[in-house]
Amino acid sequence: MKYVEEFQDPELAARLLDDIRATVTRPWALMEVCGGQTHSIIRHGIDQLLPDEVELIHGPGCPVCVTPLEVIDKALAIASRPDVVFCSFGDMLRVPGTGRDLFQVRGEGGDVRVVYSPLDALRIAEENPDREVVFFGIGFETTAPPNAMTVHQARARGIRNFSLLVSHVRVPPAIEAIMQSPDCRVQAFLAAGHVCSVMGTEEYPALAERFRVPIVVTGFEPLDILEGVRRTVRQLERGEHTVDNAYPRAVRAGGNPAARAMLDDVFEVTDRAWRGIGVIPDSGWRLSARYRDYDAEHRFQVGDIATLEPAECRSGEVLQGLLKPHECEAFGTACTPRTPLGATMVSSEGACAAYYLYRRLELDVTGPRRQESSVV
Repeated sequence: MKYVEEFQDPELAARLLDDIRATVTRPWALMEVCGGQTHSIIRHGIDQLLPDEVELIHGPGCPVCVTPLEVIDKALAIASRPDVVFCSFGDMLRVPGTGRDLFQVRGEGGDVRVVYSPLDALRIAEENPDREVVFFGIGFETTAPPNAMTVHQARARGIRNFSLLVSHVRVPPAIEAIMQSPDCRVQAFLAAGHVCSVMGTEEYPALAERFRVPIVVTGFEPLDILEGVRRTVRQLERGEHTVDNAYPRAVRAGGNPAARAMLDDVFEVTDRAWRGIGVIPDSGWRLSARYRDYDAEHRFQVGDIATLEPAECRSGEVLQGLLKPHECEAFGTACTPRTPLGATMVSSEGACAAYYLYRRLELDVTGPRRQESSVV
């Protein structure tokens, strides 16, 4: 497939690895921000092919995983109402709330539907004017524009029975929070290419300068990631800390102006809680005053929800890069994709799910064993 197979070339991967080995002289810890990058790294064994001096730390870049338990419980409360059609992407249905998930709500008679676009939910609202239709809008800067556009269209077309349960988060404030943590070991970041394709790179130079860390915008295929690592290690070895775009085929400095204009119109920046991490100032979006009538949380008055995280779940430490998934006592035993304790085991971008899917058979009591890579 064009633009995919070229970036999985084993000979080019070997050359990039040779370059990294020739460059690195001391230990470095790099964090990949995006869960999609994490899955690519684990699937292709990239972390195991890198020299021992280069450690990849998995960051909080899975949108499902960082959606706070309080918001999940609000979704469960809304979806349980007999007058509501609750629409969501499929990976949210098994994310555990306090005591149950959306699958269980559907099994109990709730009208919970899997859709593939927020516009599908808007169409359902138009076809069912006697029902309240709610779309679960979660994610980073990548999924926010289509959700914003859907609310914009609902208002323009006068579809009043549609609303959005919002849990959108922003990457730059999360990087700031990670670097301010007293337990932080991160010395550089592989920034998420798809986020930067929307928002551009304008917010990152100040972070790179303030914390003196390289930030390299990176794609998702094996060669993309290896090139991102190569550029990052080169900066670290030289004592540099700049923003470098290693994904120019998709990312421009100014991002996508139309998408950014839509975000500015529909949303406003707010503090946002991240599951397992806590509240990060200015790290999220909520509907602006002009669109507040389409806010499901406001419409259904679900502001006061008491939540309880499973004590044995350590996904918060995984999301902060403090713990590798296989180091959790519950991994693969009490916590599996069928019986998840936390969202990191459910989501298609969760680090725990990646370790379970691609390394489960390679784990023993001493940790993961080296395995052959699918890249080289």
